[in-house]
Amino acid sequence: MKAAILNNYGDTPTYQDINEPKAPNSDQLILEVKAAALKNFDKIMATGKSYVNYGELPSVVGTDAVGCLADGRRVYAQARGTMAHKILIDKNKFIELPENISWASAAALPNAVLGSALALLKRAKIKKGDVVLIHGGTGVTGKIACQLAKHYGASKVFVTGHTEKIEAQQSELGIDALISTRMSDGEFIEELHRLNESNPITIVLDYLWGHTAELILKFLMGKDGKFMDQFTRFIQIGSLSGDEITVNANWLRSSKVEIIGSGVGSHTAEDFQEFFTTILPEAFKLAAENKLTIDTTLGKLEDIESLWTTKTSDSRLVIQL
Repeated sequence: MKAAILNNYGDTPTYQDINEPKAPNSDQLILEVKAAALKNFDKIMATGKSYVNYGELPSVVGTDAVGCLADGRRVYAQARGTMAHKILIDKNKFIELPENISWASAAALPNAVLGSALALLKRAKIKKGDVVLIHGGTGVTGKIACQLAKHYGASKVFVTGHTEKIEAQQSELGIDALISTRMSDGEFIEELHRLNESNPITIVLDYLWGHTAELILKFLMGKDGKFMDQFTRFIQIGSLSGDEITVNANWLRSSKVEIIGSGVGSHTAEDFQEFFTTILPEAFKLAAENKLTIDTTLGKLEDIESLWTTKTSDSRLVIQL
């Protein structure tokens, strides 16, 4: 059979032949793979510089996939080396998929849901009526965060970023206002104050960090020398715009803002267990009912070398098998 094989760390995977797997015991099942998302995490693993790696090389790349079991069930599973026509999975560690979800959506959703749902539920502790500002909400994960925020009870969702990219999707994504980061600093802050006057922002999901995150924190300090008297959780998730910012210490002592991170190291084992048993299955169900959408770009396994370096910031690249 064919697979995407990494021969040396730092190399680009290539399309090669590999022996079909055989289940060594009754604890493993053979999954006929239909699709696998190509994620940034997969690329980082292939450099050999990640906190996890593929171990002995050569190895098949990929960390999760969707496909069919021998009995016909359609499932999602996590495993090491999933970009192959057949793989081995743990018989106790898969999620059965709803019938109406496409292979592409099922493959693309998990990583985006992981980067949004846990931040909303476990770090922001979202509740009905919250007003959510998603900073950098125009990418794949940000667009999922918009939809899930509304599903989890947010009364309003505001999005910052290069918002012209998602104007046509604003209604579909449940976005109540778009704030372009192409504005001047003063205009950006004033627009946040304008929105906040009638709908005080209680949660910020930050996928960018950098200068515009500083502007949001400056907005949360208040205006005209008066500190803002509202509680806001600022959840830091990504740093596409830079790893460092400057924060005013006096403001931290005087405000009701909490700044916390959301990532692998900040979540408990119980959080990840709930994600796999409850949160992700619910997301699959929402997608099957057309209540949660994700943009995908499709590619073929035989084109893995060129696809590996393809940049698709507005959609998730999914390898079809």
